[in-house]
Amino acid sequence: MSRRPRGTGESLKDFPLFGAISAVVFAFLYMPLVFVVGYSFNANRVVTVWKGFTLDWYLEVLQNDDIQRALMNSLRVAVVATALSVVLALGLAIGLLRLARSGNSFAWALIGAPLIIPEIVFAIGTLSLFVQMRMPLGVNAITLAHTAFCIPFALLPIRARLKSVDLSVYEAAADLGANEWRIFRRVTLPLLAPGVVAGALLAFIISLDDFIVSYFLAGPGGTTLPVYIFGMIRNAITPGVNALSTLLLLVSVLIVSISYYTSRRKR
Repeated sequence: MSRRPRGTGESLKDFPLFGAISAVVFAFLYMPLVFVVGYSFNANRVVTVWKGFTLDWYLEVLQNDDIQRALMNSLRVAVVATALSVVLALGLAIGLLRLARSGNSFAWALIGAPLIIPEIVFAIGTLSLFVQMRMPLGVNAITLAHTAFCIPFALLPIRARLKSVDLSVYEAAADLGANEWRIFRRVTLPLLAPGVVAGALLAFIISLDDFIVSYFLAGPGGTTLPVYIFGMIRNAITPGVNALSTLLLLVSVLIVSISYYTSRRKR
């Protein structure tokens, strides 16, 4: 009988029923998505009764003026929040390099708090703050809130990329007479570009898909696409809801995939 080399851990595949449990978990996670996508092509208005294949629901969604306005609100919020959060995340990632180890750890924990704080708590707290400040709710309020909680999502890929950079390149650039701005523009940004792009894509899709914060802060004319979808399903679930959800799902998967592959680039 062959013995496992010392120092090597057991593989998860060696545990009993690992394959069966994995199959059940993946089925539980992804079967609802399969259901949504499949019934978005249902010709019957009753979503659970299959009548035939059609693309009419997609055409109806793309021609709906209310959906277009909600989509434009979501895109406006996501683009502005992404730009602001990436700029702030980039400055934080570079600035925290100069902190002492103890201060650096505390700062990272503070900045990453939105990743562990329940989003409903963040939404209620932000709503209370804006009410106290007498700030009107709507697109601008949603944009500020999205910027705040998108910062750690943009920061993670940038930080990971920064850790892989050899700091000696900055010393070499300084020895050659480059000032801090030139080093940032000619050395730092090109080296961090994959992380910046990955962070921007991740922040964009997090903002685009957000419902809870947007729902609490949406004022007159501030309805985003996820909030609009929620309003649709409160009346009835139709294949039109499934079609809109499928389009949003495809965009999300595409952007997350691009972000993942971009963050893994060596150059």
